[in-house]
Amino acid sequence: MLSERSTGEESLNQGLEALRVSKRLVRSVSQKLKKKKHGGGLEEDDDGKGIALRCLTLYGRGGGCKVGADTGEELGDPSSRRRSSASDEGKGYKPICGTEDTGVDCFSYGVKERFWRKPNRKDFELEESIRNSRMHIFLPDDILEMCLVRLPLTSLMTARLVCKKWKHLTTTPRFLQMRREGSHQNPWLFLFGAVKDGYCSGEIHALDVSFEQWHKIDANILRGRFMFSVASIQDDIYVVGGCSSLSNFGRVDRSSFKTHKGVMMFSPLTKSWRKVAPMKHARSVPILGVSEVGSDFSVGQSHQIRQDRRPRTRVGGASDVYEDPHRFSLRRQYRNPSDENEASFMPNRKSYKFGRPKSDQSGTKGWKRFVLVAVGGHGSWDEPLDSGEIYDPVSNKWTEIQRLPIDIGIVCSGVVCNGIFYVYSETDKLAGYDIERGFWIGIQTAPFPPHINEFHPKLVSSNGRLFMLSVSWCEGDGQIGQRNKAVRKLWELDLLYLSWTEVSVHPDAPMDWNAVFMANRNLIFGIELFKIFGRQVLEFLTVCDVSDKRMNWSRISRNHVTHGLDASSCKTKSMAVLHL
Repeated sequence: MLSERSTGEESLNQGLEALRVSKRLVRSVSQKLKKKKHGGGLEEDDDGKGIALRCLTLYGRGGGCKVGADTGEELGDPSSRRRSSASDEGKGYKPICGTEDTGVDCFSYGVKERFWRKPNRKDFELEESIRNSRMHIFLPDDILEMCLVRLPLTSLMTARLVCKKWKHLTTTPRFLQMRREGSHQNPWLFLFGAVKDGYCSGEIHALDVSFEQWHKIDANILRGRFMFSVASIQDDIYVVGGCSSLSNFGRVDRSSFKTHKGVMMFSPLTKSWRKVAPMKHARSVPILGVSEVGSDFSVGQSHQIRQDRRPRTRVGGASDVYEDPHRFSLRRQYRNPSDENEASFMPNRKSYKFGRPKSDQSGTKGWKRFVLVAVGGHGSWDEPLDSGEIYDPVSNKWTEIQRLPIDIGIVCSGVVCNGIFYVYSETDKLAGYDIERGFWIGIQTAPFPPHINEFHPKLVSSNGRLFMLSVSWCEGDGQIGQRNKAVRKLWELDLLYLSWTEVSVHPDAPMDWNAVFMANRNLIFGIELFKIFGRQVLEFLTVCDVSDKRMNWSRISRNHVTHGLDASSCKTKSMAVLHL
């Protein structure tokens, strides 16, 4: 009985002693945690990041951690260390990767990160960003340029949206020069002058010929302007002259309109607009031509010396201050055919060589200089003009040139070929303007190709060859009651013997009297707009490769983009072709 009581007291004393030990242990652990917290951090984990979120060394009344945490070091008894059932000795498992970790985590998955301190969380995010950045490849700018310069234009526009660096890198003059001189360009066709619901929408329809895809470009700067002409210089498009309605802004209204002399430049590679120097005189639908000149070309030396000797008449009673607005009109000149010296301005075509002028471009390798020539058109009073101007993009200045020969009439088409600006008139006469020397040349050719009066011939130039597209009857002669059939033919002018030769026949029947044909490199593009069922407008796009001996025409882009346009677009349209 006494022995049992003594045994019970001993066990009770051991329990109380264990309880006192656990209380001291809790007190010491809490004090230690407070010190570490104020000292700048909690106990770090095995990898040096974060705090040790293992099982706290709290002992219950019976002693020992219920989850098997190590307590021997706290009690100073290394032999009393309890191992978890998941230890390597009990199961014989070996770690697959990383360091060996035999402790047991007291928290469920995902709860551990919630107890991380804020600075450590930032370190973790920084470490993740550094780890992810190692996957990115950083290329030098020159190699990146070589990769981007090979992209198609649509992909290049998308690549500019990646970052500011790529946008800046693909718009520098050096990059544009690399793309211009490279062999990774594709032909693009730009259609201007779209009219919707009677208003000039200002939209530009661009066709990627290689992929036969249409793209729409909003050009608010052209809204309300019509009857202008366009020409391309390298990668830029110049919009010259035009009209706008005074009473109904935006509408195609010729009852009251204003003729413009302003010129704008559009860059498709950067989608930017820029105003350049305006012309000397307002013009609508001028005939444009672009020519490459030498580095020593000077507009003032060759063009200002030859002033017009033709007298400028004035209306009776008009003062010297207010000049006659019709002084450049051909109708006024026809009333005064007193100019007998006009033939002296035109050299004999037999003694003139229609070759490419030689220019000294030494020291300017890789740099080309171009000029823009504008002649004819209609003036502010809708009168036909015979004056001309030349624009130098280097000096950003327009200079007047010698006027058209009086006997040539109203010009309807023109193109530059081998440094000569050829113009064709409604009176079936051909003349050429020597851009380097600054004077007109009368050209007497063999009988011109036959054509229908309503369809004026169109001149185009490709690779130093001069072509003409004319519409003529192949069956009948156009009289009522007969079977008539018209066809459009392509003719080439022999610049040595000045004779025309038929080289190709257009596959489509001529439906548009204002069809537009433009050449770029060895390709001739044509567009015809015509209305069907009263209002619906269709377009025919064709292309001819003049480098091919067969010179066959082929149709492109069967996706009709002009379904929503008005029939007046057939008259106001204009086209430019570039390799981008």
